[in-house]
Amino acid sequence: MSRSGELVSNLSGEAAYKSFKPSPLPPDPELNITSDIVKKLVEANRDLVRLDTAAKLIPNVELFISMYVRKEALISSQIEGTQCTLDDVLDPEIENNSNLDVSDVINYVRACNYAINRLNSLPLCNRLLREIHRELLAGVRGQEKNPGEFRRSQNWIGAANCTLKEARYIPPNVEDMETALTDLEKYMNEGDDYDPLIRIALIHYQFETIHPFLDGNGRVGRLMILLYLMEQGYISKPIIYISYFLKKNQIEYYDRISEVRRNGNYEQWIEFFLEAVSAAAKDSLATVEKLSELHERNLSLLPVTSRKNDNVRRVFDYIEQYPIIDIKRTAAYLGLSYNTVAAAVNKLIQARILKEKTNAARNRVFSYEEYLNILRKDT
Repeated sequence: MSRSGELVSNLSGEAAYKSFKPSPLPPDPELNITSDIVKKLVEANRDLVRLDTAAKLIPNVELFISMYVRKEALISSQIEGTQCTLDDVLDPEIENNSNLDVSDVINYVRACNYAINRLNSLPLCNRLLREIHRELLAGVRGQEKNPGEFRRSQNWIGAANCTLKEARYIPPNVEDMETALTDLEKYMNEGDDYDPLIRIALIHYQFETIHPFLDGNGRVGRLMILLYLMEQGYISKPIIYISYFLKKNQIEYYDRISEVRRNGNYEQWIEFFLEAVSAAAKDSLATVEKLSELHERNLSLLPVTSRKNDNVRRVFDYIEQYPIIDIKRTAAYLGLSYNTVAAAVNKLIQARILKEKTNAARNRVFSYEEYLNILRKDT
């Protein structure tokens, strides 16, 4: 048995296979907190404080959050092989869109918002994980994979359509999974052995290793990072998303998790995870600053009369929430007439804030390109 767990034999004869039974957290022997880990830990903590401070100062932080949640949903889903773009997710025709990839992302946004609200009444626990999973898979691909329930059969990880024999990794069998989940829930809520950033690195690794759902484990596991940071008071708003760093370093992400299973080397995974937190915090901070700058600059371009609350300003506020719009839906949402919104859109085009995306006379679509360009980074 290694420090991280052991292989367990299941079934016999032709059907025999070995699954991984993880050791409970915290690691034993205890972590070797090297000077490198300490340095990265200090940096990650500092970057999170900077980000949280900046977020408290932005006047329109809720708008930033609603956009950033969508961006994270997109990137986290892309790690799992979802093929769609930010523009697909922001398309005003989205409810008529039958693209399953887009539906996956929309569900992730819903699951994320649901989980953040639920944290007010429930700690991070197995019940909350099941509820998040239910939201994530409701009515989309994977809905046959028992949404909201831990698996009752063996799963495995490998190339598309591979068999159990060809699997790269076989998570714990159902009995070992149940024990591991009980242990993990206890660890999430009772321990104070290490700095919370080290603890969430361990928790994320353990969850991925247990792989308790038939589908959606990666997305739930990455969402847990955000929820834990909020629960521990590191950030007051959902403004950090780690998926962009994990997607950029996807092979290394999987390799380092595998290295813990193989050799019990938690330390190299923790170093990588702390780098991911720092990079994500810096990226969020840069985005916050750019979007705030853009907001102030374009506000000053509005006609002088529209800087309080006339219709041009209302449409401007709307495009910061929905950067791709059509006139009909915008009018319905704002409770204004079609012609009023069309006139406001024309003023925003004259101010070079909006651009027309389509040339068709009907259902013309307009986009807030500068805003989108900031958000498209890394997607």
